[in-house]
Amino acid sequence: MRIQFLNSLAFATLIAVAVPLLAQQPAAPKHQDTEVYEPVPPIVTPGATDAAPPSDAIVLFDGKNLDQWVSNKDKSPAKWIVADGILTVNKKAGNIETKQTFKDYQLHIEWRIPKNITGSDQARGNSGVFLASTGPGDDGYELQVLDSYNNKTYVNGQAGSIYKQGIPLANPARKPGEWQSYDVVWTAPRFKSDGSLETPAYVTVFFNGVLVQNHFELKGQTLYIGKPFYKKYDRAPIKLQAHGDHSEPISFRNIWVRELK
Repeated sequence: MRIQFLNSLAFATLIAVAVPLLAQQPAAPKHQDTEVYEPVPPIVTPGATDAAPPSDAIVLFDGKNLDQWVSNKDKSPAKWIVADGILTVNKKAGNIETKQTFKDYQLHIEWRIPKNITGSDQARGNSGVFLASTGPGDDGYELQVLDSYNNKTYVNGQAGSIYKQGIPLANPARKPGEWQSYDVVWTAPRFKSDGSLETPAYVTVFFNGVLVQNHFELKGQTLYIGKPFYKKYDRAPIKLQAHGDHSEPISFRNIWVRELK
């Protein structure tokens, strides 16, 4: 009788200990555990081609006019040449920039070096897309435009480079006279209230569909002489350069931008 009681007590004790332990075991994972339904991404209708502006793009040049552009020098109306759906540099008019300012964005722009270009090195179709133009006296942040098809120059100054900083990962340049394209993702730098740098700028660039800058970290503004440095700004226009030392003017077309939140 005593033995039977002790056995019953032991069994009850075992059950009392085991049940909580079993209750603590996690439930088997379900596929629903890792499925997220909100927030729902906004619908963006793509263009008819990959180069055409999607539905949420700001069209900066559609081949018709320069309504979205002003002079970089004095903010007067831009005076480059528009003809046959193409925008061509007017060296006498100087650099132009967008009326709107931007922070983080996706940019598409197409450009063409004249077929009859002459010169060599940096004097062969030199221009630039300034991803943030921080003022007429500042160099800003430049993505180089240049004839890099069989044209030797310093590698951090060829087409697809972040001028004097980022050497392109490849050289997919087409011949002069053929249209080239840049697709850019720009992440602007952030600054603290005292003007010091909080996070640097980053850029990813596809040149004619080929990756040439892969989330490249900039060291500051792109300078012709000296070391790059950061200068506080919040939002800035996009600038196109009239370099002045190429024998024939460069042309642009199909320019659009998507602001990234």
